[in-house]
This record gives sequence, structure tokens and C-alpha cells, in this order.
Amino acid sequence: MRRPGLYNRQHAKQAGAVKGMIGRLLIAVVVVICTISFLVLWTSNGGGPSGFRSELNLDKLWRSADSGGWRPSSAPRSNWPPPPRETNGYLRVRCNGGLNQQRTAICNAVLAARIMNATLVLPELDANSFWHDDSGFRGIYDVEHFIMSLRYDVKIVEKIPEIRKNGKTKKIKAVQLRPPRDAPISWYTTDALAKMKEHGAIYLTPFSHRLAEEIDNPEYQRLRCRVNYHALRFKTNIMKLSQSIVDKLRSQGHFMSIHLRFEMDMLAFAGCFDIFNPKEQEILKKYRKENFAPKKLVYEERRAIGKCPLTPEEVGLILRAMGFNNSTRIYLAAGELFGGERFMKPFRALFPHLENHSSVDPADELAENTQGLLGSAVDYMVCLLSDIFMPTYDGPSNFANNLLGHRLYYGFRTTIRPDRKALAPIFVDLEKGRTTGFEEAVRQTMFNTNLGGPNKRIPPDSFYTNSWPECFCQTSSKNPAHKCPPDNVLEILNSQLGEATDDLESVPQSNSTISVAER
Repeated sequence: MRRPGLYNRQHAKQAGAVKGMIGRLLIAVVVVICTISFLVLWTSNGGGPSGFRSELNLDKLWRSADSGGWRPSSAPRSNWPPPPRETNGYLRVRCNGGLNQQRTAICNAVLAARIMNATLVLPELDANSFWHDDSGFRGIYDVEHFIMSLRYDVKIVEKIPEIRKNGKTKKIKAVQLRPPRDAPISWYTTDALAKMKEHGAIYLTPFSHRLAEEIDNPEYQRLRCRVNYHALRFKTNIMKLSQSIVDKLRSQGHFMSIHLRFEMDMLAFAGCFDIFNPKEQEILKKYRKENFAPKKLVYEERRAIGKCPLTPEEVGLILRAMGFNNSTRIYLAAGELFGGERFMKPFRALFPHLENHSSVDPADELAENTQGLLGSAVDYMVCLLSDIFMPTYDGPSNFANNLLGHRLYYGFRTTIRPDRKALAPIFVDLEKGRTTGFEEAVRQTMFNTNLGGPNKRIPPDSFYTNSWPECFCQTSSKNPAHKCPPDNVLEILNSQLGEATDDLESVPQSNSTISVAER
């Protein structure tokens, strides 16, 4: 008679032998599959001693990213009636902040007018508070193009007209309202609309971030794209100046643009002081105290979570690790760098071919307004048209965020977005003298980021940073929400409007420099 314990051990031994043989076979199969996959990936990426994952053909970076069958499309895809003859009143807004903060405010203003069935008064640009520049809307944008492009969406006037009542001319006085930050649509359809109907006009000020970005209505989001990428076109002189700079840069081959956000306001906002000398730290702390809410900020902690802007030297080391050499032409879009040449010298040693709008085209018009709206507009256009764009701090930077969204819409143009949080420990190790494997670690980090192709919008990215998928479509998509609108969409809109007009969607943001047609 078998002893139960012995039987169980023998049985377990036999079962274990069988399981062991099966396990070895499975391991062998996995090894074969992994080896084949490794060889395929190694071959497709060029192979090399530093590892297949970190080898990337730079020629691919100089070209636009893979679209995956998507193309930009912000035309309506469902019933979109034209603005009625009679509206509920007039909407005035004052757009505060810099050029790109104002740009998003203008997009929100058009959408707010559509939501309330209001006539939009040409938005006011509060340039004095930021740039000390009183160019205004007409001084920066093509007003006629703006009004004509949005004729299917909203009525726009340059000023509130006077009315005649009982034989007398009377001005309509807009009642002033302060919208809540990121106000929901319901605020506009209740509080704001009630005041508009009561007074005939409302004046929303300030108007920065005063309409929620995430709206569960793709047609409303597409209207934002029509404003941002089609209706808001810079004036002819700005477009010509920008194109002249791009032509000169590209005459010697590819070029990349970098938004080097190493400026006093951003450094003070981020609370990244420790790399500066005592006098510089005092300046930054004073600026922070005067402009931002009190908050305890520890440099090491801020840097560890990716809240500190990259230094110019760190930017240069990232690019060198990725394979860019010292012949690379770089256009710098930046204000006055804090710390001056002391911080630029290491970067310049790595990449001597650095340019900005003043060095490429020292036009009198631009020389007089390098830090104003004109200089910012030229920087925006050159960065938009560059082969590669790299923002060094895309957190609260409206300039970088708007460009990321615009370049995505403009044919998935390559962007390099450093993951500052992932890079922080790598740079800390370098500062401690641990240089082995530095470039490989940087490459692995950088090649794990999206380089400009279609990608899901993940907070804190805003709609203006990434309007996919609402403002894109696929011709052969099985998902109805992603299908492109019909080829005769303009005929439909024209027939609803009751007039024959030119093509709304010929070119986003340029006369001849950009040609991304969409329907």
C-alpha cells in the first residue's frame, strides 16, 4: 500500500518533470520569437553598437511625422446653419496677455459669440499691459480676411454701430462683465446672454482663459480650429518678413527652431533659483514676490518633477545625444535670456550656427519692435515653418503650446518635446561626475516621446496644444466621427449663407507659405 505522502511526492515529481519540459519548450519559443523581433527591429533601425532603440535616422526627423492616414479638417461635418440676420446683441472682449494668450482668447471669443448668437465686435488686444505695444488687432492681423473667413460662423463688426431712435442717434453702451475662469457654456447661455438681451451689448474683460477648453461638442472645437489656423492670418508685412527669414535659413539646408524659455518671468514662476549667483537669485525672488502668489518652492524638488526650464547647455547636450552635430542651423525664438552669455556660451560651443530674427534679417521695422507683438509674430511664423521645432519649457508657455498645436495641424511637422521629469535624474548624475551612459540614457528618453504624429490629448495638454482628433479626419475611417466631410461642403455652406464666395479653407495661416487644404 502506497503511503499517501510518498505517492503525492512521486506524483508531484512526475508532474513537475512534465511541467518542466513544457516550460523549457515555452522558453525556447519565446527566445526564438524575441530574437527574430530583435533582428527585425535592429535591421529596420539601422543597427549599431549603441543599441537599436536609440539609433534614429536623423533624415526622418527632418521630415514630417507619419500621419497614420489622418489629415487636418476643421470644416463642419453636421448641420451648421449660418449666423441669422438678427442676433441677440453685441459681444466685446478685451484679450489680455501676450500674443499667443491673446490668440486663444480670440478663438474663445468667436466661439462665445456663436454660442450666444451674438455679433462679435473685433477683439481688443490689451498689448500695453504685457508688451507696451499698442499695435492692436488691425496692426497684427489681416482684419478683412478674418471677417470673411468666419462668415459662415459669426457676424463680425469693427465697432458697435450707433442706432437711431425717435429721430435721435444713440450709442449702445456695453455693460461690463468679468467671466469666471474656464467658464462653462452654461454661463454664456444664461448669465451673459441675459445681460446681453437686457443691455444690447456686453463687454467681457479680462478675457484670458474665460471659456472651458474641453467641450463635448466637436463642431464647437472645429470652430476654434477654423479661427486659429485659418482666420487668424498675420498682416502681409509680417508674412513677407517671416518668409524672407525662412528662405535665408533654408538656403543652406534644413534648420530647426528652438523656443529657449530661459527668461526671468518663467524662471521666477518656476521657482528655479539655485543655479544663479546671489544677486541673480535676489532679482528672481523679488520678481516672483511682485507677480506670483506666495508658495514654498524647493529647487531640487521642482527640478525632480520637471518644473524647471532646461538650461541652454542642457538643450545642447540633448541635441548632441540625439545625433545632431555642430553644423546644425538653429533659429532661437527667445526674449532676453536671464544670466546672459554665461549660460549661452556652452550652448554656442556645441552649436555655433545660432540665429534669431535680428541676425538673419535686420530690417528696420523689426529692429524697432523685436520684443513687441511684431517680433513675437515673426518668431511664431518662423518656428511654424521650420523643419523641426523644440520647446524647452511647454508648461505654461502659450507660445510653445500654440505652436505645438499649429504644427500638428500643419501636416504633423516634427516636434522634439524633452521630458524634463525623465531627464532630470540623468542630468543630476552628469553633474555628479557620472558620465558613463549619459548620451544613451538621453537618447532612450527622447525617443520614447512623441515626435509630432497623431497622439491622444492627455492633461495637462490643452486643446490648443493638440486638437486631434476633433480637427482631423480619415477618408477611409470606419468610425463615422472621424470621416472627412463631403467634397461639396463649401457649396452647402454657401447655399445656406445665400451667396457664392471664395474658398474658405484654401490655406491655414499664410498667403503662399502654407498649403494644407482641407474639407
